[in-house]
Formats: sequence, C-alpha cells, structure tokens
Amino acid sequence: MSHRKYDLGRDGIWTLVLSLALPTALAQAVNVLYAIVDRMFIGHIAGYGDIALAGVGVAAPIATFISSFATLIGMGGAPLMAMSEGHGDHEKAEKIVTTGFYLLIISSALLTPVFFFFRDPILLAFGASPVTLPYASEYLGWYLLGTPFALLAGGLNSFVINQGMSRKGMASVLTGAVLNIMLDPLFIFTFSMGVKGAAIATVLSQLASMCVSIMALRGSDATIKLRFRGFMPSQITKIIKFGLSSFIIISTDSLLLVILNAMLQRYGGPEMGDILITCSTIVQSYHILVTYPMGGMTAGCQGLVSYNYGAGYTDRVRKSISDLQILITSYTVAMTALTFIFPGYFAMLFTSDNEILTLSVKYMIIFESMIIPLSFQYVNVDMMTALGQIHISLPLSLLRKISFMIASIILPVLFAADAAFFSEPISDIISCTVGTIVVYRNLGRILQKREKEGLRI
Repeated sequence: MSHRKYDLGRDGIWTLVLSLALPTALAQAVNVLYAIVDRMFIGHIAGYGDIALAGVGVAAPIATFISSFATLIGMGGAPLMAMSEGHGDHEKAEKIVTTGFYLLIISSALLTPVFFFFRDPILLAFGASPVTLPYASEYLGWYLLGTPFALLAGGLNSFVINQGMSRKGMASVLTGAVLNIMLDPLFIFTFSMGVKGAAIATVLSQLASMCVSIMALRGSDATIKLRFRGFMPSQITKIIKFGLSSFIIISTDSLLLVILNAMLQRYGGPEMGDILITCSTIVQSYHILVTYPMGGMTAGCQGLVSYNYGAGYTDRVRKSISDLQILITSYTVAMTALTFIFPGYFAMLFTSDNEILTLSVKYMIIFESMIIPLSFQYVNVDMMTALGQIHISLPLSLLRKISFMIASIILPVLFAADAAFFSEPISDIISCTVGTIVVYRNLGRILQKREKEGLRI
C-alpha cells in the first residue's frame, strides 16, 4: 500500500479534506467494531445473552471514560505538534510527540488500579442490577488489564494522523478491529469463555493497534518521529489545554450514558429496568457507529487547520472548515435516511428477542433524529480546538452535555422512563444553534488577529 504524504500548505483543500477525513472516518467506523462486535456476539450467547448484554452496556461507559484519556493527550498534543511543524520548529514538534507518549503511560498507570479494585461498587452505582453485575464486573475487570494498550493505541494514532499519514492511522485501527472480529467468536464460543473471552479479545486487539501506531511513528515515512527522548514538562499544561475540549466530549458522553442507564434502571423498575438498559446498549452501539466517523472526519482535518493556522494561511483555514462542514453534513443526511429506513436490521445483530427488537428500533429513531444539526456541533468544537480557541470550544462542548444531562434527569420524572431517549435530539439542536452563532461571530476575528499579530501557542 502506498502511504502518500500530503502537503498541508499547498495541495488543494477539497482534495486534502477528502484524503484526510475519509480514511480517518473509515478508521473510526472500524474502531466502533471494538465496542459493538463484542456486544453482537455477547447478545447471542445461549441462555443469558440479553442479560449479559445489559451488563456489558453498564460497563461500556466506564471503559469509554478510561479510553477518553487517550483523546485528552492525543488530540491535545497532535494540534500542538502540527502548529510547531507549520511554524518551522521541527525539534519541538518531535518533543511534543515524546511527551504525549509518556503522558499516556503515566495515565494508564494511575487509572488502572483505581477502576480495577473499585469496579463493583462503581458498576452498582452506575446502573448494574444484582442480575447483571457479574457480567459487567467480569468484562470490565479483564478489559482494564489492557488499559496501557488502549491508551497508547488511541493516543498515538492522533500523532500519526495529524502529520498527514491518515492511511497509516487507518491501518492501525483496522489491524485491531479485524483481529477483534476474528478472536471474539473463538474466545466466546469455541473456548466457552463468554464475556471474559470478549474482553480478552479486545485487549489483544488493542495491543496490535498500539504496535502498528508505534511503528508508524518510528518509520521512515514519519516526518515527525517518536524518539523516546526529549520529554517536555513545559508542554503538559498546553497538551491538556488543547485536548480538554475533545476529552470532555468523550468523557462526559460516558458520564451521560451512566446517568441515562441509572435513570432507565430506576424508573423502569424491576420489570423493565434491565430490558431498557439492553435496548439502550443497542441504541448506543448504533449511535457511536454514526458519530465516531464524524469525529474521525474532524480529527483527520485538525492537522490541516492547525498547520495552515500556524503557517499563517488563513484563507486555507476558512476553506478547510467550510469544505469539512459540507462533507460531514452530507454524511449525516445519508445516515439519517438509513436510520429511518433500516433500523431493524441493525438491532437484529444484537438480539432475537421480539420485545427488545421492537423497543430498540423505536428508541433508535428517536435518538438519532437530530444528527444533521449535530454535524455542526462536531465541526464547531473540533475546529475551534484546532485553532487553539479552547475558551470557545470548551463551553460549546459543555453546553451539549449539560443540556443532555438535564433532559435525561427531568424527562423520566415528568413522563416515563423511556422519555430519557429524547435527551439526545434535544441537546443536539440546542448545541448546534448556539455553537454555530458563536463560531460565525468569532472565526473572522480570530483569523484577522493571526494575520496581524503572528502565532502564539
């Protein structure tokens, strides 16, 4: 495979947007398989599949929260790396990669023991019932043993993508996802390992992805290499600052799913609580299949925007953002159509229970009804982050999360447990409206200031 590198400062913008966004979106679509393939196989375990699926659904937001630290460091360090390279400071760019590498290792060392030893009380607080807890605890316990692999695979991939090697970034994710698909049925069914087998398959797959990312950053095609030396403590605060907005998007998504599951369990009661959480697990699996590629598109183009901002090519920054919005909105229009036409086919991948199938289709359509406005939220937040405007991107991220949280708590109280599924479309339309107004009013000023005053990072 040819791993062509792109000239971020000279190649055509539309060509660059397609070349960087589409492979990264595909990589993220494949990355979704890490989450949903486990659930597909688990849901079809004879005798207890639906209950085990509910247990994994409770554990999944915790696993996602831990993985979000890869986003904090990767999507925080990668734009800084790209800006430094665009500004001509190659040595600093390489040191930022090294700093990100060691921060990922430190994060995994701090997170793993805390969540491993306290996982049962955490799971019970976050929506597990006495019936689903054994499955949730077993899955999460084994998953946590692979935390270093998960963080390094996800975090380092951002540094690969943001220097124009989007195909190698895709190869890293694809390697792990394909391996996971192969190992899941082997471990779950052939070796009769059940939920534990699904978690072990994921850990081994993340190990493979990590190795591919490291090789990409150490290889001859890498302009900015991982050299394992040059750790810069002075960059830690900046990396966290730049990655905080994206981190909040993912980590609070996990928190919101926890709240959603807890409300479904509480107001669904003993008869419907576990059923609603099983449905929620299916709906959330579809939701990340829709949203991860959007995040991939914006992540793939962050380096393009950061580089041209660092080089002072403000017209290219404007066109990059507008072309990306056209691409990502077109994608959400297509996904909306698929959601309304074929929702049942996706739900059948997880369960054969007619009640759960019917409810899952209903909730899926509700949950995804405003993903076209959501495309503007993704572009607004991630492009402001790429420009270093954290004071804009961070509040916009928080707005969507807070509106979701308020709706998911209030709606079940006022109506019924399943009214919580309306929280997503409500938060999507609010964040799109406010975010688009804010970005429209500020983007011109930000780029004019860059032209007059130079780069400050």
